Amino acid sequence: MNQEREPLYIQIQNHFKERIIDRTLVEDQKIPTEKELMDEFGVSRITVVNALVELAKDGWIYRIPGRGTYVKGIPESQMNDKSAAAASPAEPKSRRAGGMHIGLVFPTLEDYFAVRLIRGITDELESQGYSLHIMLTNNSKEKEKEVIRELKPTVDGLIIFPVDAEVYNEEIIALKMQNYPFVLIDRHLPGVETNVVSSDSGRASMLAVEHLWELGHRNIAICTDSPMMTVSVDERIQGYFDALKQKGALINPALILNDFELDSSQLNRPDAPAAAIDAGHPLYRFIQNRMATAYIALNCSLGVQILSIARQVGLKVPEDISVVTFDNPTPLFEELSLLTHIDQSEYKMGAEAVKLLLQAIDNADSQRREFKKIVLEPRLVVCKTSGPAAV
Repeated sequence: MNQEREPLYIQIQNHFKERIIDRTLVEDQKIPTEKELMDEFGVSRITVVNALVELAKDGWIYRIPGRGTYVKGIPESQMNDKSAAAASPAEPKSRRAGGMHIGLVFPTLEDYFAVRLIRGITDELESQGYSLHIMLTNNSKEKEKEVIRELKPTVDGLIIFPVDAEVYNEEIIALKMQNYPFVLIDRHLPGVETNVVSSDSGRASMLAVEHLWELGHRNIAICTDSPMMTVSVDERIQGYFDALKQKGALINPALILNDFELDSSQLNRPDAPAAAIDAGHPLYRFIQNRMATAYIALNCSLGVQILSIARQVGLKVPEDISVVTFDNPTPLFEELSLLTHIDQSEYKMGAEAVKLLLQAIDNADSQRREFKKIVLEPRLVVCKTSGPAAV
């Protein structure tokens, strides 16, 4: 394994783990100060602190305020793992009795993007003779940790649609350190190299902007109802910026709509979205006041909501405003089958994730880990909700 490919804080963690295991560092021995570690590894203080916090959390070291950091020893969990490995030689999981299982860790099943993605996973697994265990996290990082811990010992590998959070889920980092086979889908962890299958989110936004620009639109709003700036949302907004810069246009912050939330729980009924939004909602007022001539919605549920508001305030689509949404909303609503959208090839994303995971399972015992990132090219599907800008 090429150590330089590991994130710096993991290199520091591994440095101490190796020296504790080989007894170069022993119990209650003081380790260098944060400043000394910064100089030794040539890293920032935050990188050192992150490494030490994780080591302390896992039981390798302990800290005494005002005195320093000391070696605690090899955690009992590590000792148990080594004992079990010695007593029972490793055998490929796929060859064990009752094996051939894959775990899928997924946020929610609220839209057809999820349905198509999971269908790609299940179809490919069935062709390979594997069964699938799906567990939902409800967009909770704590639930995601719990689910990973529960699934890990019972399946051959994991496919994870990670919850975006300000702090990485340490259970995912632990999978990487333990060489456990897993693949991330749709989202990645910036700065952490793992197996990933995703669509090119930045390029997708650029396709939407270029299409609307060619139709004469200059006031193009980009909208997300995500409660946080997730990795994928951030990349999509950056793609929007890049496309406008290429056109020589100035960025208008007022056209970046990301400070609101919508209730999509009623989207099972085609007549629900309009009734679900109050006239005082900022998105409602924005559309009613015709602040933009075109809208890019970063998920299909939001695209449906924008169409509903437009109808509610008496605007015609695409005569008065144009709407482009990420992800194909059909067959969520058959009547919206003509909505211009970005196809992210979610079925293929699921199938490719399975193929990559099975490769990782086959190579789990390899001393050299190689991670692959598969980025699928998005496709703009032009239908009936985008048209020339009104004069």
